[in-house]
Amino acid sequence: MLRKKKPNKVYLILLFPLALACTFLASRFPHVVERYYSRTVYSYFSQVISSITGIFPFSVAEIMVVLAAGLSAIGALYGIVEIYKNPGKRTGLLIRQLSIAAAVVSLVYFLFIVSWGLNYHRVSVASIANMEVREASVEELESLCRYLIDKANGLRELVAEDRDGVMVSPEGVRDMLERAYKGYQAASEVYPWLGGKYGRPKGVMLSEVLSYQGIGGIYIPFTVEANVNVSEPHFMIPFTASHEMAHQRGFAREDEANYIGYLTSTMHPDIDYQYSGTMAALQYSMNALGRQDIERYRQLREEYGKGVARDFKAWSDYCSRYEGFVSQATDRINDAYLQANSQSDGVQSYGRMVDLLIAHYRDTIE
Repeated sequence: MLRKKKPNKVYLILLFPLALACTFLASRFPHVVERYYSRTVYSYFSQVISSITGIFPFSVAEIMVVLAAGLSAIGALYGIVEIYKNPGKRTGLLIRQLSIAAAVVSLVYFLFIVSWGLNYHRVSVASIANMEVREASVEELESLCRYLIDKANGLRELVAEDRDGVMVSPEGVRDMLERAYKGYQAASEVYPWLGGKYGRPKGVMLSEVLSYQGIGGIYIPFTVEANVNVSEPHFMIPFTASHEMAHQRGFAREDEANYIGYLTSTMHPDIDYQYSGTMAALQYSMNALGRQDIERYRQLREEYGKGVARDFKAWSDYCSRYEGFVSQATDRINDAYLQANSQSDGVQSYGRMVDLLIAHYRDTIE
């Protein structure tokens, strides 16, 4: 009787170089990726998966990550015990364990690339929206900051605050997340490429863990869920949710997701979303101005309203409370991940998020 041959792990390991080859080709043909992947294959696939995972009130991705971490730990422990118990077979067992790990990593990476990762190489948002991104003077950047300050100060007068004078959503975080779709609904009337039916963003139960890692939100392409760290101050949560929802729609680059988060938040019918998007844009723009001209930064900083200043102080306190070795290590890992997916800032003058904001501001005032 012939024994059934077990699947060769080599075939799974070969998926890794295949994924790299797909990525290389995608980087050379962004218009092909845009037309035949991002707007077709990915768009249809993601909405189907999102409609399924959206049924659950909790993050399916979070459960999967916890289970995967647990199974990985058990597998690693089992492998170590096996190697320890069989000293004469240690080399063979070690090679076997490493090959299994390599096969799993290759499979996951390949699935990541074909299910979402190719979106890193789609046409830029600036091209899709017919925006002209060009070099900007410090005066233009200062003008953008002043515009955002005036807008933030005005919106701040219309939102609720807690006993400490910090912006708060009276109905709670869940209510904020359930209203997130309205921003995309409004934006899609002007920008059809932001449309689509996706599940609502979900609060992460282990948000404290994300805070220690310095992560505001995380998108898991395998479940097409926008996961939000709900430990953040309330005024940042709507923007974070909108940012992660941009990833749902196939906008993988962080700077572009930030811009889309701002765009959809400020087009949202509710004031708390408009305020959140404006505050996020203000933070990015003022940081850029501070790097260019600290005196101009300090002068504009004095124009913050008392409510805006209190909210930024709450954000600073939040970041200080969780900063440390873990968040620094996560930042380094995240930077490596972004660079591996071709997200270096290149020759942009103030960082791509701010460059997009300036381009949008130019279109607004012209």
